[in-house]
Amino acid sequence: MDHNTITWEEPFCGEGASCFRLGTDDTGNAYIAIAGAEEHHLTDSREALRTLILDIKAGKADHLL
Repeated sequence: MDHNTITWEEPFCGEGASCFRLGTDDTGNAYIAIAGAEEHHLTDSREALRTLILDIKAGKADHLL
């Protein structure tokens, strides 16, 4: 079980959609959760989060819109 302190960013919300939160800890982990359900987060490295954000910005997830 992970006992690191997670620093959560403000939620990213769409109109009428769930709000997502991104977080990090001081040991190099990154987290993604639905706002209000942060205890049920996905965990990976900060590098994986960086790659995900860059890929989304590059349009690699546009087909999901």
